[in-house]
Amino acid sequence: MPRLSAWCLMLWFVLCVPALAAPVHGLAMHGAPKYPVGFTHFDYVNPSAPKGGTLRLAEIGGWDSLNPFIVKGEVPGGADLPFETLMVESADEPFSEYGLLAESVEVPPDRSWVIFTLRPEARWHDGKPVTADDVVFSFNTLKAKGHPRYRFYYAAVDKVEKLGALKVRFSFKPGDNRELPLILGQLPVLPAHWWKGRDFAATTLEPLLGSGPYKAGAFEPGRTITWERVRTYWGATLPVRRGLYNFDRIRYDSYRDTTVALEAFKAGDYDWRLENEAKKWATGYQDWAALKDGHGRKEIFPNQRPAGMQAYAFNLRRPLFQDRRVREALGLAFDFEWTNKTLFYGQYRRSTSFFANSEMAATGLPGPKELEVLEPLRDKLPAELFTTPFQLPVTEGDGNIRANLRAAMRLLEAAGWRVENGKLVDKDGKPFVFEILLVQPVWERIALPFARNLERLGIEARVRVVDTAQYKNRTDHYDFDMVVQVWPQSQSPGNEQFSFWGSAAADAVGGQNLAGIKNPAVDALVAAIIAAPDRETLVARCRALDRVLLWNHYVIPQWHLGVDRVAWWDKFGRPEAVPAAGIQPMAWWAREAAAK
Repeated sequence: MPRLSAWCLMLWFVLCVPALAAPVHGLAMHGAPKYPVGFTHFDYVNPSAPKGGTLRLAEIGGWDSLNPFIVKGEVPGGADLPFETLMVESADEPFSEYGLLAESVEVPPDRSWVIFTLRPEARWHDGKPVTADDVVFSFNTLKAKGHPRYRFYYAAVDKVEKLGALKVRFSFKPGDNRELPLILGQLPVLPAHWWKGRDFAATTLEPLLGSGPYKAGAFEPGRTITWERVRTYWGATLPVRRGLYNFDRIRYDSYRDTTVALEAFKAGDYDWRLENEAKKWATGYQDWAALKDGHGRKEIFPNQRPAGMQAYAFNLRRPLFQDRRVREALGLAFDFEWTNKTLFYGQYRRSTSFFANSEMAATGLPGPKELEVLEPLRDKLPAELFTTPFQLPVTEGDGNIRANLRAAMRLLEAAGWRVENGKLVDKDGKPFVFEILLVQPVWERIALPFARNLERLGIEARVRVVDTAQYKNRTDHYDFDMVVQVWPQSQSPGNEQFSFWGSAAADAVGGQNLAGIKNPAVDALVAAIIAAPDRETLVARCRALDRVLLWNHYVIPQWHLGVDRVAWWDKFGRPEAVPAAGIQPMAWWAREAAAK
């Protein structure tokens, strides 16, 4: 009996003690993190990079606030530089995080809670320590008054508790959400003492107090801002910071549009430019004298970053776009092959997935692991999803899309539309008219040919360009018919998918479900992705969601690239390694600093 009792006690210990998780230096979404305990720096940085010099960058449009945590106002480039999170993600893994403000993290096997222990040396810029009170304040404030995305990210958190001066515990609601500890690792931590007496929900031009490597220096609202390196930055020698944030000053200048910005770059008004326009990359640098005399550089850097989805997004809140056949018909009028050949010099690939450029993109017919989550939803899904591989329309690129337009007209007629006096009208004679809302003039040359194709169907698509402030206000409140939208994706999709596609996010002001999707099958698949127990299952469930989004024709997919196109004035040093996430400008350094 004594032996049996001892054995039972040992069994209880074995079964129960794992719930008392041991502190670790990092977390991976699946498996173990790449970097071990005691690592000194990330592989894609130069740990001996010199500090000094200035990096001058550009942004498009103006700004009127320094608060990046709320839906109101426009913030300048670099507005996140003064702030730090509990943990930080590496750029060369699918999804792993390592301690930044947090010295260690504790998570049980079922990931039903997480405990963060803060570094005792962490300091705000005013010299006061970062404490558990700050973490609790940040979570509660962001959820109550911050941008709507925080409410979605933290919706499954049951409570937050201060366990000590430097220790905080987050407990989660019932359910299988293995990503939550990493989501909480991304929590921006704000100083509770500084915010007393201040309105968190208001825009402000008062520089916010942070704990990060930079703080705001001189600025002119809407024109320019300089971020100054904090010389006494407490975290400069941490493994997750070594070799990063090397410039003494990072300056952002605002420009009206990308054409003006390119000319300013070639004139030497700023130093480093990530090029997002194919035409400018192909022809815009031909007269840049610095490229010819060796003072300028222009290079393509391949990446393994999921491209996500860039598309013409329908506003499903509009009755005009609520019929799937109508949305598919409009997609048939977009001639990607002609656009790519004529406007983009053949540089792009058509995006045929919401997870383009990744293993999560759906191909062919659903596999067995996909069917596990799709079969229970069969009655809520398009029947073709199970029988036909999804394909976007293809043309010869010569501008002749008559076959596609005929197919589009058949769909429109089946949906109750007819042509009358050259105009497409509904059963009540109301014409098919909508607006394509744009924020950059450069998009007119792309949208206008699309509008001309729609005109051949009897559809009037009005192309309108507005300034950044008006565009943000209208999209925040879903006051549009169609816009160009980008939904970025990580190598490990999770809770952000609720913000992108979830029914609960469709009506949140400033939300990311710009299309207004309210589909219980999509909600169920997003929940399945979040609950994925391993990488293989995650990939299969992302592919299943991909199919559902594609077959519902919520957007008209555009294109992606799979590389970073960068031009810069040749006065910088950079690491040789480029991680999977792509080029890392904050790992570069000024050669003038190296010379000193």
